[in-house]
Amino acid sequence: MTSGITHHVTESDRHRTAWREAGPVGGRLIIFLHGWPELGLVWDPQLEHFAARGWRCIAPDMRGYGGSSAPSDIAAYAVREIVADMIELHDALGSAPAVWVGHDWGAPIAWGIAAHHAERCLCVAGICVPYFARGLTLDALVPLVDRDVYPVDRFPVGQWDYWLYHRDRFERSARDLEANVPNTITTLYRRGRPRVVGKPVAMASIRAENGWFGSAGVAPTMSRDENFMSQAAFDTVVKAFVETGFRGANAWYLNDAPNAAFAAEAPDFGRLSMPTLFIHAAEDGVCDTLYTRLADPMRAACANLTEVTVECGHTVSLEAPDALNAAIEHWVAEQSIGIA
Repeated sequence: MTSGITHHVTESDRHRTAWREAGPVGGRLIIFLHGWPELGLVWDPQLEHFAARGWRCIAPDMRGYGGSSAPSDIAAYAVREIVADMIELHDALGSAPAVWVGHDWGAPIAWGIAAHHAERCLCVAGICVPYFARGLTLDALVPLVDRDVYPVDRFPVGQWDYWLYHRDRFERSARDLEANVPNTITTLYRRGRPRVVGKPVAMASIRAENGWFGSAGVAPTMSRDENFMSQAAFDTVVKAFVETGFRGANAWYLNDAPNAAFAAEAPDFGRLSMPTLFIHAAEDGVCDTLYTRLADPMRAACANLTEVTVECGHTVSLEAPDALNAAIEHWVAEQSIGIA
């Protein structure tokens, strides 16, 4: 266990959330929301950094992950439900307005809290996945695909092909990821590489290549990037996914229609007036927000938007923790938000 970080659970009739905490109970709240396929522990570098500066730092395992509830119903993984999970957690923490930070699928949850529960937000930050006021859906993403990189005849949905694979082959997708969890985590937890930018990424051909790992149906054996995370953290992630599997995590991709309906209910057509931060990952091949139009809808929907670029791949919290911490810290200071 990382020094200074404690483990907690809050539970209601509808959901159980396991969460990590660091820093003084009386400090300002900063809540970090992870994405696919992660756990709250990917935020440990942020928890340690901000706790040392007087913040009360929280990092939950999201629905379907780790020690939190993992219902079997696919509809249970709609954004509406997961936002409700985080509202329950926020209430358990005292409900003081917080800084919300989300990465990957955690970003739409943070954005959703900002859109539907602005009173709970001091400000909101998204990493890699920009804000879509009408909901993060394939219908919103595909028109923004860079067709110079992804010709429509070869890549109908561009880099989002894996999204359709989750949908079309849901049980197979989970089964292949679960076939050898240590190999899967080693394969997925890799640093970004500059050469992927401007070229088709492997996740754009998942269906054509017969799944995540082709006909083998199991992740290949490769050496773990020892600079990416500690052995103890790696073992914790592996153990968690051995226990939960990937079905719940993958189900987040199967709720486009309810997610769009939820987004449509937001006040002011989902426009965010609070301070917002978006962090681009320069070497993120799938969520390429620097060289495509992917971030354009966000710019139209946020009244007070700051954008920062970090030179790393998709898993920013682990690949470039110092740069990420500095970006968030500087931005929060610019908003004149103190620790309490």
